[in-house]
Amino acid sequence: MDFQDFLKDYKEKLSAIFTEKDDAEKQTLVRGIEDETLKEILDLSPLSAFIPSEYGGFGANTSEALAMLEASSYESLPLSLMMGINGALFLQPIANYGNEEIKKDVFDRVINANKLGGLMITEPDYGSDALKMQTSFKKMSDDTYKVEGLKHWGGLTGMADYWLITARGLNKKGDLGRDISFFIHDTRNGGIEVEEYYNNLGLYMLPYGKNKINIEVDQSHKLQPKSTGVTMMLDLLHRSRLQFPGMGMGFLRRMMDEALTHCKERVVGGQSLINYDQVRHRITEMQAYFTVCSAMCNFTSTNVPLEKNTSRMDIEGNAIKSLITDYMQRASQSLLQLKGAMGYRLDSIAGRSVVDSRPFQIFEGSNDILYQQITESVLKTMRKVKNNNLQEFLSEFHLTERSSEYFKDALNFEVDPKMPQRKLVDLGKALGRIISIQFTLNLGDQGFNKELIQNAVEILQDEVNAIINTYKHGGEANLVEDYEIDSSWFKFATVNA
Repeated sequence: MDFQDFLKDYKEKLSAIFTEKDDAEKQTLVRGIEDETLKEILDLSPLSAFIPSEYGGFGANTSEALAMLEASSYESLPLSLMMGINGALFLQPIANYGNEEIKKDVFDRVINANKLGGLMITEPDYGSDALKMQTSFKKMSDDTYKVEGLKHWGGLTGMADYWLITARGLNKKGDLGRDISFFIHDTRNGGIEVEEYYNNLGLYMLPYGKNKINIEVDQSHKLQPKSTGVTMMLDLLHRSRLQFPGMGMGFLRRMMDEALTHCKERVVGGQSLINYDQVRHRITEMQAYFTVCSAMCNFTSTNVPLEKNTSRMDIEGNAIKSLITDYMQRASQSLLQLKGAMGYRLDSIAGRSVVDSRPFQIFEGSNDILYQQITESVLKTMRKVKNNNLQEFLSEFHLTERSSEYFKDALNFEVDPKMPQRKLVDLGKALGRIISIQFTLNLGDQGFNKELIQNAVEILQDEVNAIINTYKHGGEANLVEDYEIDSSWFKFATVNA
């Protein structure tokens, strides 16, 4: 089937499932997804968007993969995450690093038998510190590995048919090596025990939990890095972060559509909500998020084909993932505010979206950490070129050479390379937005709606200026650890009485 024909059918099917069915809202209040519903979706083979054409897929074209994720997230953010996990964290790594025989088998079963795959990296004691994972592997024979460990927060726990599992090798002394390896596990072979299912706050469709790993894997099921396993993991994670705008795109469009419809129809004080200035400002911000996300999709589609190694695209990946997920949460909060009391229901699109979009700011790299890493990467590059003036550096940096012109005065200062962590985070937030302005300007050059481009740039300018002001003049308050001392208001109220 032609991809455009598929996309049309896919949108119609999802609309029927998540919008038109009588029990569509009830589906959001139960955990998991009904087998019949999942089959209806997978029968259209949406994951073919991530699979090269020589294996029966649509061709693994990045723009088509993002378009599929957008269509999914307009109707259901959890469904889009399910598709994203399968595509960016399972199918694409196999396409780039998997054994030829394994590719054929896995891709065939995904396309023709509706099979799903997931990724296990995170461990209970080593969340953000993934390189210290304790899951281990050792060679049992010439063609077999034994993998043991404990993983958690793997989306599709107990549900996936395949798992991509990370582990560190054991040496002869029993010590763990520094490099990371990836193993493809077929759950038909057993060896994974779900010790606990988590009551995740949102994203009810996806089961999460704690998994005990004790498996044997054939040599052919080990991914083959081009250089090191750590570099392969960076490629996997950066590529995934660069594709977050696909999931964000449909979600932000839905938030905007819901807000516009509600505010045009809702009458307060004798006039429609849409006529109130603060309401219009909220929706204008949502439109800016939509426009920035569109620009990010354009960047990723243009610059990140499947075969490109993204291990060095840390600044782009971190900026895109952190900013767009912040905007997803902001948009859902604004929709909830606009909808008022009725939005504060779990079966409302507003209330549901707040809890479903929140973990996007946490998984695949907490946004606070990613903003810090953006600054650290920029500082490292500044040291290499021996330029400590932020404006001068950004005016020549390939991701900000256009957008830095909007901040000639605000950014004209020497950067302190020994700034505290909170300042690293603040500056990273500003840099992520400056980079995104350049993406947005580039999209405008291609004919995208000029009014949306202008509004988005203005919203981003306001945010950057506010963040830079805090960076320069704020953030001085410190933690009071013994806060209990002289901190009872009631004691002072009694004295004064």
